[in-house]
Amino acid sequence: MTPGLGSCRDGAVPSRRVLPRFARATRVLLFLAGGMALVHATPSVQAEPTSASTSRPLPPEYRIDAGGSVTQRVCFNWSCTSRQRLTFTASDMAEVARQMALCPGDELHDRLQRVRIGIWQMEALAQKYQPLLANDEAVNDRDHARDGRMDCIDNASNTTSFLRVLHDLGLLPGWSMTAPQVRDLFSLQVHWTAVIVNRRDAKPWAVDSWFRPNSHLPFVMPLADWESARVAWDPPFAAWNPAPRYASQLCGA
Repeated sequence: MTPGLGSCRDGAVPSRRVLPRFARATRVLLFLAGGMALVHATPSVQAEPTSASTSRPLPPEYRIDAGGSVTQRVCFNWSCTSRQRLTFTASDMAEVARQMALCPGDELHDRLQRVRIGIWQMEALAQKYQPLLANDEAVNDRDHARDGRMDCIDNASNTTSFLRVLHDLGLLPGWSMTAPQVRDLFSLQVHWTAVIVNRRDAKPWAVDSWFRPNSHLPFVMPLADWESARVAWDPPFAAWNPAPRYASQLCGA
């Protein structure tokens, strides 16, 4: 099989040797910044009623409270079969903003890295409050029997919701939000991705978190190239998708 062309719903996968992964040991531990006032609201996990699977990503559902906490739906267990509402505290979200600020530059590279860090950190928060998400692995072949697994419909749903939250919080300047996109809809190679639009040139970008486990950096690439089934870890796109040891090393490249 050509690397990168596997369906995100049937367990077909790219060759494992071409899938770079952000080492588990490098995950940032989210913690309260020194001196920050504690939020008294208790983080919650609210399960939705058992739902049928869906054949396309769900529209975002979230709420940003006046005090800075965020409640949003996440879905997992392939095709959004399991859905829960998670609440992230104001302190959680302040740490996400701090991590994203490690890439302050105005050039495209740094702006893309802020997007990637933001999704990574939001996935880490979701896993903090729903530990089953730690069972998710890259693509579909390694976790098919695990509770907490995610296919591309789960990932595109969650990533789109995370992007909307970050945008509404003012953490993604210069980007516009749009709906997920699909390629090869009527074939066994069907695949969905979240999408953002660069307002400077109206160019859409895929933000694809399916090729890595939960709580890892997603891949980004121009949507037109993603639709052509090119792969983000090969040149020239690899330059936008580094996976260094420290988040600060993502910036200024």
